[in-house]
Amino acid sequence: MFLGIDTGGTYTDAVLYSRENGVLAKAKALTSRHDLAVGIGEAVSGVLAAGDTAVEDVELVSLSTTLATNALVEGQGGRVALVMIGFQEEDLKRDGLAEALGGDPVAFLPGGHNVHGRETPLDMGPLEAQIDTLKEEVAAFSVAGYFAVRNPAHEIAVRDFIRARTGLPVTCSHELSSKLGGPRRALTTLLNARLVAMIDRLIDATEGHLSRCGITAPLMVVRGDGALIAATIARQRPIETILSGPAASLVGARHLTGMSDAVVSDIGGTTTDVAILEDGLPRLDPDGAVVGGFRTMVQAVAMHTFGLGGDSEVHVSETGLETRLELGPRRLMPLSLAAHIDAAAVIAALERQLDTGHAGRLDGRFACRTGVPERFATGLQPQERALFDRLTEALIPLDRLLSSASQKATLDRLVARGLVHVAGFTPSDAMHVLKRQSNWNGDAAVLGARLLARRKSGAGKPVAESAEELAQMTVDRLTRQSCEVILSACLAEEGETRIDAANSRSVDRALERVHGIVRFHLTLDRPLVGLGASAASYYPDIAAMLSSDSAIPDDADVANAIGAVVGHVRSTVIVFVTTPQEDVFAVNGAGLSERFLNEDEAMDRARAIAETAAHDEALAAGADEPVVSLREIVKAPEIEGIRSLVEARVIATADGRPRIVR
Repeated sequence: MFLGIDTGGTYTDAVLYSRENGVLAKAKALTSRHDLAVGIGEAVSGVLAAGDTAVEDVELVSLSTTLATNALVEGQGGRVALVMIGFQEEDLKRDGLAEALGGDPVAFLPGGHNVHGRETPLDMGPLEAQIDTLKEEVAAFSVAGYFAVRNPAHEIAVRDFIRARTGLPVTCSHELSSKLGGPRRALTTLLNARLVAMIDRLIDATEGHLSRCGITAPLMVVRGDGALIAATIARQRPIETILSGPAASLVGARHLTGMSDAVVSDIGGTTTDVAILEDGLPRLDPDGAVVGGFRTMVQAVAMHTFGLGGDSEVHVSETGLETRLELGPRRLMPLSLAAHIDAAAVIAALERQLDTGHAGRLDGRFACRTGVPERFATGLQPQERALFDRLTEALIPLDRLLSSASQKATLDRLVARGLVHVAGFTPSDAMHVLKRQSNWNGDAAVLGARLLARRKSGAGKPVAESAEELAQMTVDRLTRQSCEVILSACLAEEGETRIDAANSRSVDRALERVHGIVRFHLTLDRPLVGLGASAASYYPDIAAMLSSDSAIPDDADVANAIGAVVGHVRSTVIVFVTTPQEDVFAVNGAGLSERFLNEDEAMDRARAIAETAAHDEALAAGADEPVVSLREIVKAPEIEGIRSLVEARVIATADGRPRIVR
């Protein structure tokens, strides 16, 4: 019997699954971001009770999560120092690296290697001068060396120095990717370091609860391409778990529907994730996963992630004559959930704001600490520290917390650091107002809708005449934006870059069924599979607007958790053979750099290195008896009858089911 767990931004799901009988039981609990063990514990205890299962019957535990994806979409993560070896400052301008770095510190060191693995001497002096200051300002370090994929020696030396002097987590770029492209590798490494603490907390929470329950089965984590890795590997390379939840949902969609070709859209609290299922397999992104606007070097499902979900922030545009609602990309704690946690304080504040008789810009908004350990608040500016110190884990109305626009910007920075939650009106609240959802406090949702409805448009008219009208406007907007993001994802997969689904007048006429001399019509050429806890509420209308068939499987609400337990462990290693000079063949990869005088010997050595490394990586990742396959890509043009090797790549892939405990 297998236990699957999915930790999302709002809910943590758990399923009990067997190969013979499928889903035996499922359970949900609120994701407790301040202490992930609470939500995980409730979900796991709930599913074990529902399945009437003894803990010793659990042979494997597998975990998928959207926490890493959500953090990058929302711009969250710990403060990190980036160490660049052999790069120049202008390299920060490439691949969005400077934007991703933001205000985090960076150190440049002379050193690095060339394409064949030969070194430029490493100078640690600049880092030695900064290290004592940096360790007080950051939660982790990331290290990227010039051509480190060909020779990682300098990255390893810097990593060991940082660990010895600081004791903080360090991520090296060669550990995450074997692809060339230093700035994008540095970007991937930076994002990985930002996520280390978050994924570490998640795995600690999961392992802690499993241990308390007496479950001794191995813990696996879903990678962004749908494969499984051991929890120990996920701790070191948390960036590989971006798109973990969406990848698991795609595997789950295939398993639940049996469909070989479909558009799969998974709506959660924070994001909507859209991907294509083709010939029974998910399409992979050949250029690396894009999340939060950054293209990484992480091999993952070709997933299009948008900041749109049931807990998306509802914005009211007041500049035009007609009121317009926009949703996302930031996630808020729904008011109905906030009142579910602390009804007296939230209801009292909302009623007080309604009694004022006039609309305030901070009405219906609250803030509280997320409850992460104090060490994650390192490096705060004085104004950030002052505001953070005024907050507790109790919800405080923003009109009592903030007194200026600059403080609002300060609060937003604390939210981006993952230190603070903001609560406000969301589509989940709208569903409570419309009586289509009832799991939290509907009274708070109604009060929040009334506060938002009385805001004025540019023409001086209220946004809506009633809470119900405002709620329906919100749900209608979610339907429309969902159609736009699904179309955007599908058009991108078709290579169509000229049509902007969100701003195209033709798309607008087709979706709204506008009559005219020319009638526009569009549809999907394959079914739309809707996943997520709220899929049954939203996707029939979304599919109808797209004039498409839809499928919402019975267990759509736990598809991610199901996908987590039906996957395989896969590991891929690439070893390169190049010619730094005539009749000399360099073999680089898997942390090795060797020279040969014979091409055949070099290729044989590359095959042996790749096969062994892939097999060993798969074993370390938790595979049971992995099988290795090899393929080769050789660039060796023949000029005037003479063959000349430019580059050869030996690619080894190991595949196997995860080890289980019987």
